[in-house]
Amino acid sequence: MYASLDLSTLSPMDALDLAILIEQEAHKRYLNFASQLGQGGEGSPGTFFQYMAENEEKHGKELTKRRKALFGDAPMRLNLDDLFDVEAPEIGSIRSTMSVLQAFEVALSAEQKAYDFFDQTLPQITDTDVHALFVELRAEEKDHIRMVREIMETLPPSASTEGEIEYNETSYL
Repeated sequence: MYASLDLSTLSPMDALDLAILIEQEAHKRYLNFASQLGQGGEGSPGTFFQYMAENEEKHGKELTKRRKALFGDAPMRLNLDDLFDVEAPEIGSIRSTMSVLQAFEVALSAEQKAYDFFDQTLPQITDTDVHALFVELRAEEKDHIRMVREIMETLPPSASTEGEIEYNETSYL
């Protein structure tokens, strides 16, 4: 899940940097999926993945703003090579004929993976500020899981049909 990173040594700034990088990785993966599937209009898996990319980007910007307020322009000591697939959906999890429901399942799996990362790493965290941040991030991932599940419950039966379907995405997102 993560490469050469000793989580027990994270400073509060490093922890924020890690959280920002996790969001960036997920953002890039969702953009890649949207690009591969194309923007088929409202109700298409590609459009849904574009929406998810925008959400990850928004969360990353919020974390970046928080980091700047706390640490100014101090350079990041971590980079994307320090982690892999913490929240990003699995690379091979899409296909051109996937249903909208399957796209939501990919997103749900990614959010669950991020929750599990924060939950499983908490015992390794010794710094109280970093621990508190990871508890907060875990709670946000739990909220994202809830949100995706709630949306999935409102999808029409046609959402499980492979290939593009028509529905008004804005009413679900």
